[in-house]
Amino acid sequence: MRGVTTAVLAGLLLCAAPVAVTAPAHAAPTAAQDLAALYNEHTDLAFRTGLQHRLTWTGDYAGPFDGRIGPQTLRAVRDFQARHGLAADGVMDDAFLKLVIEKSDAVRDGVGFTQVTDEATGVRLGLPGAMVSPVGETEVGSLWRSDDGGIEIETVRFAKEGYTLDGVFGVLSQAGGDKTIASAEQANGGFTIRGHEAGRDFLIRFSGRGADLRGFSVAWDAAHAEMIGPYAQVAARTVEPFAGEPRSGDVGPMARLFESGRAEGVAFGDGASAPKAETPSLASPAPGFDSSGTGFVVSKDGWLLTNAHVAKACKTVLVGDLGAASQVVVDEDHDLALLKVDAKVGKPLPIVAGKPRLGEDILALGFPLRSILADSLNVTRGNVSSLMGLMNDANYLQISAPVQPGNSGGPLVDLAGRVVGVVTAKLNAVAVADLTGDIPQSINFAIRPDAAARFLETHKVSFETADASLPLESVPDATAKVQESIYPVLCLGTN
Repeated sequence: MRGVTTAVLAGLLLCAAPVAVTAPAHAAPTAAQDLAALYNEHTDLAFRTGLQHRLTWTGDYAGPFDGRIGPQTLRAVRDFQARHGLAADGVMDDAFLKLVIEKSDAVRDGVGFTQVTDEATGVRLGLPGAMVSPVGETEVGSLWRSDDGGIEIETVRFAKEGYTLDGVFGVLSQAGGDKTIASAEQANGGFTIRGHEAGRDFLIRFSGRGADLRGFSVAWDAAHAEMIGPYAQVAARTVEPFAGEPRSGDVGPMARLFESGRAEGVAFGDGASAPKAETPSLASPAPGFDSSGTGFVVSKDGWLLTNAHVAKACKTVLVGDLGAASQVVVDEDHDLALLKVDAKVGKPLPIVAGKPRLGEDILALGFPLRSILADSLNVTRGNVSSLMGLMNDANYLQISAPVQPGNSGGPLVDLAGRVVGVVTAKLNAVAVADLTGDIPQSINFAIRPDAAARFLETHKVSFETADASLPLESVPDATAKVQESIYPVLCLGTN
């Protein structure tokens, strides 16, 4: 079966051939249903699909490319005719054909429409190549942007977090704040959402095959609406989400020293940039993996603490079964973030004043590798290996407890259940072996409790200081004291 794009291209060629519409072109105007039947019976399917494609480029049509001439397509024909001084009778004669080809070509060629297959996601997508340039890969796909920042296009793939198409649709189709939804439709194993937010129109298109969800988003401001509005409609109708298989990229040993998953920018947010070695992270690996991590309760009024790289690029931050965070406060310099949830949460975990002791037994708690491991809380044991991070960074601890993508933002606790750090990064053993010839063992990092406390004080969050006299307990008992206050944090969409 031919793909949508192949059919459209064939239709574009046929659309230029007068023979394709000989019968209707010489017919007198009739009732709409008779005229539609005439076109459906006497023209090629590829011609009809190509006609819908071209009328989308001219801004007159916003329906499916199904090759069915019905009221919506006829209305688009008449709208085009009326706008260009032709008799608005729906009859597609030679004058109409020549003009619709001329006008649609002008818009299509003006944006530099070209089909590309994104290697990060496997999505085949038409891009306005004359208006945007590639920025680079994000945590969940690839990003393109215009020079003035008024247009942003992103491919997206969620495949390892267990999201459902209905769940993603439910979150992305919610209005709120300055976000309005113009339309939200589910059909044929996918959904399309159109709306407006932060001074820009946007369109999101997703399809799914089981747990593999792929799609794209495009956002544009008023200055680009005349050209990008039609482009977005065409792109949504011709996108092939499963055209290829995502490749597994390797950015080289220096960039891989840390398992960094920081999404610096996506379709509705800041610009993308390469991961920074000086700010290691433990987010989900790119490409094709949505950002996820862990958070824990630090105040009675619903504030949770996590890493900035978990929450900063998210359009919506989901906190376990508590729903979306109503507020997100991010400090990128210290890789910390606060999440406010308007629901009942577990007890705040007390935070140690100062720093833990060198060699102290600790537990790292979180929700790592949720696509592979169980969805329940995961606990690993280790000790404080160093009271300094890389390059003697006093904001970090080195720990031996095993951690994985998804542990980011989780609490590091001692055997009394006191928070002695915030898990943030692991050293990539394979990358270090590439550079040194030796495989490092259990070198992971956490933000020190005094750094976390300063962050909370700065943002006036009333946290509890841990009682230094509490006795140490067994690993199961220490875990039981804190587990109800630790939640998975999922980054959905882009901000």
